[in-house]
Parts: sequence; C-alpha cells; structure tokens
Amino acid sequence: MGKLQEFEITLNNNKTVYSPGESLSGTLKISITQPILCKAIKVNCQGFCGVTSKSNDTDWTEEEQYFSSSVSIADKGTLKEGEHSFPFKFLLPAAAPASFEGLYGQIIYRVRAFIETPRFAKDYKIEKPFSMLNILNLNEVPGIQEPSSSSVTKNFSYMLVKNGTVLLKAASDKRGYIAGQIIKVSAEIENKSEKSTGHVVASLMQKVTYNTKKPTYDLRTVAEVEGPGVKGGNKTEWKEKIIVPTLHQSSLTDGNLIHICYYIQVYLKYPDVSLTLPIYIGNIAVDPTRPSPSRAVPPMPAPRNNPTPASASAPSPAAAPAESAPPNLPLRTTPKPAPKPRPRSAYASPSAPPADLYPELPGVANHSGEMAKSPQHESGSQAAVSPNAFSYAPGLSFKQKQNSNGPSALPLSSSSRPQDTNGNQMSSSASLPPNYRSSEYPHEPPPSYEDSCNI
Repeated sequence: MGKLQEFEITLNNNKTVYSPGESLSGTLKISITQPILCKAIKVNCQGFCGVTSKSNDTDWTEEEQYFSSSVSIADKGTLKEGEHSFPFKFLLPAAAPASFEGLYGQIIYRVRAFIETPRFAKDYKIEKPFSMLNILNLNEVPGIQEPSSSSVTKNFSYMLVKNGTVLLKAASDKRGYIAGQIIKVSAEIENKSEKSTGHVVASLMQKVTYNTKKPTYDLRTVAEVEGPGVKGGNKTEWKEKIIVPTLHQSSLTDGNLIHICYYIQVYLKYPDVSLTLPIYIGNIAVDPTRPSPSRAVPPMPAPRNNPTPASASAPSPAAAPAESAPPNLPLRTTPKPAPKPRPRSAYASPSAPPADLYPELPGVANHSGEMAKSPQHESGSQAAVSPNAFSYAPGLSFKQKQNSNGPSALPLSSSSRPQDTNGNQMSSSASLPPNYRSSEYPHEPPPSYEDSCNI
C-alpha cells in the first residue's frame, strides 16, 4: 500500500451480527511509514438494497437506501508516521430489513472509512460488512396457528379415448415455523379413473421477487419428500414430514425491492395436478398457549335508519333526539301518461258570436239561451226563409216545398231589415235566420256532394 501499512476497521468484540436499534461501535486503525497530507478522515455506516436483471451482477438497476450516517474523526492536516487509532460509534435504525444475498439482488450493511487527500493525490478507502438480523415473532402474525389447506380437482384423458378425474387435498399442521422445526404435511388423493397416478411429492419452496421495471422471480426448492402413487379407482391418505433448514425470514410487508415468501407445493407427477400451501418462516416459534391475533376486519357501514311507519307510536316529548331527523318524503309515484288527443272531425262546427257583442241585433240568443223575438214573431206571423240563404256552394238552390197548413212567407219590411255601418239597408239574403219552431227544412238531411254538383 506504499505509505499505508495498515488500514483496517475493527468492530468491538468482533461482532458481525446486529439487530435493529442496537449501537455499532469499533475502531479504525491506520499505520503509515511517511506523513500523509489529508483533508479529512471519515467513517460511514450504510444500509441499502440493490437489484438487477442479470444474475450475480453488482451494477444495480434499482437501489433503495435504508440509512446512511457519517462521522469525521480527523480534520484537515498532516497525519504523522506511525500507528493511529480512531474510535467511532453509530446507532442502527429501529426499522431495517434483514440482510440478504440472492442471484439478482442483495440487502447490504457495511461500515466504510475514507482518507481524503488534496487534489491530484490518491484517496484511501476500506469497508467492512456486517449482518442485520431482524427478529420476526410468528405469534404476531394473524391466524398463524391455523392449518394451511387447499384442494384441487383435475380432469385428464388417457389412452386417447378415456377420461378420468383426480381429487387432491392437502394441509399442513400450522402456518409458521422456525429453523429446525418439522412441517407435518398430509394429503388425500382420490383417483376416479382406471389408470394409476404418478408419485406424490411435497416440496418446501422459496420464492424471491426482485421488483425492477420488469419483476424477476427466483424459485428454489429448499427441501422435498416423495410418496407412492394411487391405483385406479382407489382413495388413499399420505402423511410426511419436512425439516426446516436455516432460511431467511419471510417478508411481511410489500413495496420493498426484494420480497421473500415460502410455501409448500404438493403435486402428482402424473397427471399434472398441484396445489400450494402458504407458510411463514420466522425467528420466534409459535406458542400454542398464546392466543393468535385476529385478522383485521374492515369496518361495516352504519345501518340506515328506516323511517318510522305511520302506525307506530310517536316518541315521548321528554326524549328529544340529539339531531333532528330528516322529514319523511312521500314515495315517488309513476306520473300518469298524458291523455291522448281526440281525433278531430273533418268538418268544423260553426260557432255563433257571443250575445253580449250584439245586444241590439234581433234573433241573437240571450243569456238564458232563448232567441230574441222579432216584431213579426211577437205578432204571431212567421216568415219562411228559403234554404238558399244557407247554401255553401255558388249556384246551389233548393226546391221550394209548399206548406198548405203554414202561412205564406212574407217579405221583410224595410224597418226590420238590418243596416250596414253607412245606414244602407242590406239585401234580404243577409237577413237573420228565422224561427225554426215551425220550419220543416232543418229536419231534412242536406244534399250529398254529387247532388250539389248536379244542381
């Protein structure tokens, strides 16, 4: 190392495994043969996670830093020749994941030391790794004492034309284990076919997820046991035990770059049927005498207050409600459909002007519905009016029918004829309609359209 004979980090009591919340202390030893001009001497304690998409690669594509603390143990000056010792101390955070080393990522904790020299001089650095052991108490996991169970049904074909069904059920005695404990696996296989199944296998699997832009999964078989198959038309039960080796603890929280989980995979080699039983690996064993924490249940919505029916008795005035209840709204009813318009007649019926507009005209109905009598009507003589006065087509005329019994039609006198606005007398064809009490013409039907055209 040239001028530098010794550059080493020593942790107190040669301790290499720490827990979150502990203090880490040690000494930096430096031995040089010549004086070194330095800007500063620093010690750094760091914990981080790095993942990559390539196997055994340290060029991380994603990094996540948990903590980083630095302390300066010497300021700018000249470090004389000889041996030097610089103590340091750090407090580890209370929340930090356990150390891990996998094919596509690592969780690393280390202590680094730097000797910073002036410009154009060589810097010196060294690092010492240590391990972080995060304690996982399995008794704090909800439902840890319950067995992990599952079942699956598989339909398969054999000999090209035959079909069969296999029912596979499996369970473990509980959900949580520590290193050295035994996993008791039981399986029930029902073969509803004429062909024998392959061997039954139970494997303890570790699944590591490296969360990059495209997540990478690493599956590893930790331990495995095997049993015989089942003949056609038979049903059998199979039990086996698996010893848990020393493993990294399970990850309980999501969102980290590295997530570790374990499960037991039970499957048949033939036909292709399998199921999984999720389990947890921790540091503190399950205590059967300790009650397991219950699973978090989402809060239920508050029930709606049903409106009080009209027949229910009203509350006493002494018990006043804390909040005024909303008024009961009437039930919505389906609106009635609008009435259909009546079909209009092809012929519009004539309407007479109101009587109050022409109070002086004779022959206009009064308020009681009676016709005002003309002087001729009052004297008892009625003048018959020709039906031609009511014709609705030019040139249309009706034949006169002589009434032997009725009086002859008398011409209107000049005094009874209506006058226009200039005082001139109007023709007799524009006179008022006669009294219909003795006339027979209104009782006869009007002529048809063809008769009118012929006339």
